[in-house]
Amino acid sequence: MHTILVVDDDAAHRLMLQAVLTDEGYEVAEADDGATAVAAVKAAFYDLILMDVRMTEMDGIEALEAIKQISLGIPVVLMTAYPEVPLAVKAMKLGAVDYLTKPLDTDELRLRIAKMLGHYTLSAQEQAVKTRLAEASRLIGRGAAMQTLLDTVALVAPTDTTVLILGESGTGKEVVADIIHANSDRAAQPLVKVNCAALPETLLESELFGHEKGAFTGAIAKRQGRFAVADGGTIFLDEIGEIPVSVQVKLLRVLQEQQFEPVGSSKTLTVDVRVLAATNRDLEAEIAAGRFREDLFYRLNVFPIHVPPLRERKDDIAALAEHFLEQYAEKHQRQIHGLSPRALDLLMRYEWKGNVRELENTIERSVILCREELIMPQHLPAPLQALSEDLDAETPDLEPGITLKEMEKQLILSTLKQHDGNRTKTAEALGISRRSLQMKLKEYGIS
Repeated sequence: MHTILVVDDDAAHRLMLQAVLTDEGYEVAEADDGATAVAAVKAAFYDLILMDVRMTEMDGIEALEAIKQISLGIPVVLMTAYPEVPLAVKAMKLGAVDYLTKPLDTDELRLRIAKMLGHYTLSAQEQAVKTRLAEASRLIGRGAAMQTLLDTVALVAPTDTTVLILGESGTGKEVVADIIHANSDRAAQPLVKVNCAALPETLLESELFGHEKGAFTGAIAKRQGRFAVADGGTIFLDEIGEIPVSVQVKLLRVLQEQQFEPVGSSKTLTVDVRVLAATNRDLEAEIAAGRFREDLFYRLNVFPIHVPPLRERKDDIAALAEHFLEQYAEKHQRQIHGLSPRALDLLMRYEWKGNVRELENTIERSVILCREELIMPQHLPAPLQALSEDLDAETPDLEPGITLKEMEKQLILSTLKQHDGNRTKTAEALGISRRSLQMKLKEYGIS
């Protein structure tokens, strides 16, 4: 059954649409303004959104823009009683699939929706991908930036396209590679991982392509390379920017022809391997410096995916901290129920140069040190404790057992107070967009 989200601040019009759509066999959810709709899209999947343009709080155009940042693939139909050509053009540019004028012709509406759902409905495989991606989001974040990334992954995963994953160390590039492979047609076949930075040039070629007995000093037996092991599946080349130029030539041939010769052999091997690669380097700068082949770059850069650093998506920190806390509390058999508001505030203020990996390590260390129900600032590493001096002394301590959502609400309230209610400055201090702050205020009923 298809689920349609109806967004309109006119209760009577919502009720009419609900009746029409329910009669057609659709499941209908409702939202009375744009901000509520955006929150609903973050929380659940909808096959189609039918949304009014003129609404209080957040209008349909602003909500459309926010929804497309969360999930690019959801078809959105806008409705208006005030048809304006410039507005319609803007809506289409932002990704609306249709623009209807009120009062709606219900017969025409039924036909249009049926046609659109027929065109945009995900296949059973893609639906399964979305389900697995929702769980995977626990590993790398659930904010708008990462949801957009996961939507992109859902599109490329079922293909055989070469993917280049870009991002700083610790952002979760390997997790993205895992997700792509797990949601591909090759999921039942091996995912072979090679850290190209961990092997010297003399061994890397042999590791990737294998060697014959006696091919070089120490080659006492024939060895199968990682590409051969990955035949039928996927190979993940981590830190691809570290591969020496001499090996890049051979790698280029594999990408072009799916063929190579093991070291010391004249026999050509053919493989069927999907290539995923990752790097924290600027490969175009490496090309300019003569350290990376331009032709190899373009072979790898068929479908680039950028994983943003944690400092640019601070709305992920609380959820990631909760995930790691659950994981390591169970591993180390600790009865820890959360973080104190001050400890959470320190996590939010920290720069996280090591990204998600550094956050994970920080939470595990804190779990080991903690003998209480909540992780407190004293359980955090010294660099985070040093940030305590910058915190408002009035930030209240809350009772044990408080949820992370309650902590987040308290953090927003205290930061608003610090900035005299200025929402722009509050959003900057929290490291989130003003729109994200507005949605949080709406969610928590903060006026």
